[in-house]
Amino acid sequence: MHRFCSYFAAVLLLGSSAFGQKRLSDDARISILTCGIGNEVYSLFGHTAIRVQDSVTALDVVFNYGAFDFEAPNFVGRFTKGDLQYFVTANPFNDFMYQYYYERRSVSEQELLIPPDARRRIFERLMRVMDSEERFYTYKFIDRNCTNMAADLLRKELSVSLAKQGDVVSPYREVLFPYFDRHFYEQIGTSLIFGTKVDRAATVLFLPVELENALANQRFEGRPLSAPKRILLDFPVAPNPGSWWNNIWTFCAILSFFAFVPSRYVMAAYLLVAGMVGLFFCVAGWYSLHEELAWNYNALLLNPAFIVLAFALLLRNRLLMGRLALFCAACMAIYLVIIFGKVYFWIALTVFATNAIILFRIWKQSRHAVLLAADPSLPPVE
Repeated sequence: MHRFCSYFAAVLLLGSSAFGQKRLSDDARISILTCGIGNEVYSLFGHTAIRVQDSVTALDVVFNYGAFDFEAPNFVGRFTKGDLQYFVTANPFNDFMYQYYYERRSVSEQELLIPPDARRRIFERLMRVMDSEERFYTYKFIDRNCTNMAADLLRKELSVSLAKQGDVVSPYREVLFPYFDRHFYEQIGTSLIFGTKVDRAATVLFLPVELENALANQRFEGRPLSAPKRILLDFPVAPNPGSWWNNIWTFCAILSFFAFVPSRYVMAAYLLVAGMVGLFFCVAGWYSLHEELAWNYNALLLNPAFIVLAFALLLRNRLLMGRLALFCAACMAIYLVIIFGKVYFWIALTVFATNAIILFRIWKQSRHAVLLAADPSLPPVE
């Protein structure tokens, strides 16, 4: 959720030398920083960080979970598989704030109202993490990100529950969907690439604003765990102006071209691309360690069988065309039942309609061959 990757080498040196010999004074403060959302893809969900400041030792540093190294060997493959190692970084507070000032994103702070020994435990825990292999961890979109890693640290060191507040009935898919407002292709991309896990009730505290709300309602030793939220940077959330291409209208225009141009080469191109996307869904769900990608029923809509159908269409194998068209249509009927009422139903319906038009056109061209295979006594067509 954050991009402090450029600090990697400097941070490791800073973490081991500048902080390693420090011990927090009784005047030290620890707080949770909640950073607002932005209009860039990496900033759509906000960010959570932990601030440690001590006026006595001139310490003011922000610990961040969720950084990764773009130069890691086989970066794309490991990112897709889900075993890319993320790590914890530590940055001077002023540098941290400058980044958010530059991006015009709000930052709020909740100071933890805990005794000095508890503050020391948290700081020492963070330092042990920074100075050991614990600083590396395997990122999970829902279960292990910057927010729930920070929440888990507080749960362990303070023995608090930090339960999610309010609605925990809505599925993750519905919780995430509004964050992509005016980011249409990102919205439909995430809707289609996610499998059944994101249809479960969103019980895990995994978004920065959820941790902020949990802290505001959590008690520690009979008192509030955190002080009232303090605004450090206050930028109004600027409405995303959108773009001329990243919207549903360009998407519908592209689909309309493929749906209504009766060229078999155009239809084959669409089927080939759609089938390859569906094949990726299947392979990623089996290969990747990201549980969010598993059991992806959207492969019923973007069916890998489209690849074979595309070649059958180009080779004019009418019998195979007809049978595959019927098979894909049956898969789409099952899909329609599965996604009915889901938050992205109307978006998926545009793809469904395009598929239906193309499959119907193919079926019309090949139905006699299918019927003749079933009943050889039928007269041939002129």
